[in-house]
Amino acid sequence: MPLTGAREGHGIIGNVPPLKPVPDKVRAALDAQLSALGEPPYDGPDQGLLAACVPVVLRAYERGLRPEREAARYAVRHMLDRLAAAAPGRTVEVRVPPYAAVQCVAGPRHTRGTPPNVVETDGHTWLELATGTLTWADAMARGSVSASGARADLSAHLPVT
Repeated sequence: MPLTGAREGHGIIGNVPPLKPVPDKVRAALDAQLSALGEPPYDGPDQGLLAACVPVVLRAYERGLRPEREAARYAVRHMLDRLAAAAPGRTVEVRVPPYAAVQCVAGPRHTRGTPPNVVETDGHTWLELATGTLTWADAMARGSVSASGARADLSAHLPVT
């Protein structure tokens, strides 16, 4: 999971880019999730580790299992970082507790207190939204997403590419 400065779990702060996750830790988390699913260990390249976490964690959810915490954290963080890269800015804060939060979307920036535009959801819903297996409208209709603020509609930025 990328870290920024001395703070874990927050998007890019100022001009400090996210740090790269340690491949051995990501691989261990991914392999633990694969093992829990009865699947063989990951045998792909290190640069594909984070992306590989996403479908594996989604498979755990689809099977009614609670995903391994670290694998879910890497998957959620990876897709949040991709959202922040695709929709740069600091107008909307997207929170996926307990895993991570990022700021994204161009526009007015908040500097103190609770941001005026906040999206909050769980890890399963976030991964479905980010991969396009769930639409923003459907997630809102079923009450899986809390979105407050005039700019909190992420439908134009989903799925994350």
